[in-house]
Amino acid sequence: MALMVESGLGLNPWDVFHQGLSEVTGISFGWIVLLVGVPVLLLWIPLRQRPGAGTVANLVVVGFAADAALSVLPAGEAMPARVGYLAAGILLNGFATGLYIGSRMGPGPRDGLMTGLAGRFPKVPIRVVRTGLELTVLGAGVLLGGTVGVGTVAYAVAIGPLVQLFLPALTVEEDPRPAPAPAV
Repeated sequence: MALMVESGLGLNPWDVFHQGLSEVTGISFGWIVLLVGVPVLLLWIPLRQRPGAGTVANLVVVGFAADAALSVLPAGEAMPARVGYLAAGILLNGFATGLYIGSRMGPGPRDGLMTGLAGRFPKVPIRVVRTGLELTVLGAGVLLGGTVGVGTVAYAVAIGPLVQLFLPALTVEEDPRPAPAPAV
């Protein structure tokens, strides 16, 4: 998130939405990131998606971690640095998404929406589900006044395929052994 912000080339679609809501409500960006996660979690109910420790950590930590990273990351001034920040931000977000979903500790609210929809509609590839979600929130963010740039389009197009690429390699295999019987 912070790399994309410092690139000055556009925010990812969810952050265009977060920024638009922040501008409309006057609530800080970090708090909006946290607060949007709550109704997104409610959308999990019909998808039979279950939260885990990773879900809660993502809900609470992401906005504040972005603020912390922004406080120490130097602004990209020259265009090659800005493009590097943008590319690194998109690539690292795809990797991080695969990493924490693959840990099986629970996806973040927004990614759980993606995995829940993909599970509900198994014939639709995860990259299509992710891209569709990204484009939907992007449209809402634009209507709310969020900032869009070339990085926004690059992220919207690349994140689904990147998650699909990284997720299989980063998914922890489930333990095939049965759970121990409870003590009586």
